[in-house]
Amino acid sequence: MIKFGLRHTVLLAIAGLVVVATTNCSQSANVTDSHPDTDASTQIAPARDPDTLRLLYSRAAVTLNPHLATGYQDFEAARITYEPLASFDQEGELVPFLAADIPTVENGGVAEDGTTVTWELRPDVTWTDGEPFTADDVVFTYEFISNPEVAAATAQYYEAVESVEALDDYTVQITFNAPNPAWAVPFTGQTGGILPRHIFAEYNSLTAREAIANVQPVGTGPYQVVGFESGNIIFEPNRHYWGGQPGFKRLELLGGIAPYAAAREVLQAGNADFAHNLQIESEAWDDLKVDAQGQVTNLFGSKVERLMLNFANPFVRTEEGERASATVPHPYFSDWRVRQAINLAIDRETIAKELYGAAGKPVAQLLVDPDIYQVPELTYTYDLDAAKALLDDAGWVDTNGDGFREKDGITLEVLFQAAVNPVRQKTQAIVSDSLKELGVDVQISRVRVDEFFSADPQDTNSLNHFYADMQIYSIGNESPDPATYMGWWTCGKIASQENQWQEPNNARYCNPEYDRLWEQARQELDPDRRVALFQQMNTILAEEVAVIPVVHRAMANAVSDRLAQVQLTPWDASTWAIKDWQLADPADQ
Repeated sequence: MIKFGLRHTVLLAIAGLVVVATTNCSQSANVTDSHPDTDASTQIAPARDPDTLRLLYSRAAVTLNPHLATGYQDFEAARITYEPLASFDQEGELVPFLAADIPTVENGGVAEDGTTVTWELRPDVTWTDGEPFTADDVVFTYEFISNPEVAAATAQYYEAVESVEALDDYTVQITFNAPNPAWAVPFTGQTGGILPRHIFAEYNSLTAREAIANVQPVGTGPYQVVGFESGNIIFEPNRHYWGGQPGFKRLELLGGIAPYAAAREVLQAGNADFAHNLQIESEAWDDLKVDAQGQVTNLFGSKVERLMLNFANPFVRTEEGERASATVPHPYFSDWRVRQAINLAIDRETIAKELYGAAGKPVAQLLVDPDIYQVPELTYTYDLDAAKALLDDAGWVDTNGDGFREKDGITLEVLFQAAVNPVRQKTQAIVSDSLKELGVDVQISRVRVDEFFSADPQDTNSLNHFYADMQIYSIGNESPDPATYMGWWTCGKIASQENQWQEPNNARYCNPEYDRLWEQARQELDPDRRVALFQQMNTILAEEVAVIPVVHRAMANAVSDRLAQVQLTPWDASTWAIKDWQLADPADQ
């Protein structure tokens, strides 16, 4: 039984909450602003030793346990201390970290039938407390991740694993529950950090988030934590590090710095060395790049800024009290004609050019990297006349002359939410202008960044609760293998009250044909057939308007000229190779 509420009443209530949230946001260091230099909280103390490496982030880290991460900022900080068996470089090639080498079919590490992979580990690794790193730590990490009481944020990357076994102290065999062409996903990249059994064994339970090691980690990485306060973290070299001493005597990671302020501190003030993921309007970059003391790197990877349409009705509750339940279809986004009309009304060219510049490309498909999965035939069109014709055909017409379309007494109105950020607010404005020209009434909601991207079931403003009609954000596949990422659109991954909104399918899209293709792709060992399957899935999402891709986004980072050997990859945290960062030769600056 469904309990229906009045949509207009809900909209007013939410609008009231948004006003309060937005007002509070203006006082938070986590909120981005077009002119953050007016906020004293974004000023960086200039005094520091030349041997100190200073990194700036817009969000403050909450935990340094990568398997309990609440967002990218936690992975970025954790990756300095914890290491995976291997990771992917910018070209998508595996690079060993805790592994002695990379397993292949040729060297016997990967079974020809795709059911097992065997990793040989480095024998010379110790934890920062001096204890030896062994295969048993890899086994424990899997036990921790797969324990439902832990509710690990990275569990989805290990769903194909049947078991992890230590064959000896330095050999680990992973057995999969089916042939797995994505054998390189578990224990690699930022979601693959290995935890020490001797530290976390007593917290492999509901108490996982109570471990002091979550903020005082014992890792194997090049730096160790010596201070953690309000998201600002101090690191010093790990004297036990297997790779030798890193390039700096001290590392400072500061969170809660607005993107413009962070970029200014690196490029103009010279008070910091690296600023991460700078979503800044194209015009704002011009002043920052004049006589700059650093460079902006636009690293294109898999991230796509996408407009999500809710396939569930966010304004009614089920008998169990659940909103945006997949059991209650959206009153108009269930109609392809309405979704396609919205798609045709997205001016991707304007959004990419005016708001992203060199850091963005208009796009019409979700899976963009590696580019072998792209479908050239998938293109975008900005056509308001065609969009109006579709809405007419769907029965949405303006009968009372108020400028908005109605059908069966219901006004065509949408609540459009996004995290507080000047670029996203301008994107909302551009989209809203087009939709209003179609006759759609648009209500704009701005949500605090930490709430919008929260994994806390209590944060009902989160993107996974999705208590709105439309929302926009950016994300992509974490590794060159897209199986996990494309699995987010399967029926079994729908975010719901039952799974505490922890599953990633927040659009509540469900298509059995898509699920069938995904199940086939995740076990297909033939590379060419597998590519074709993912291309079919990419096509379905675009043609069904299950999602509206808008911009293929680059990761824009500011890097000081005083740094050398800064190698970045789209397949791991920016800090993945921080062991190699060092001061540049003054003659090269």
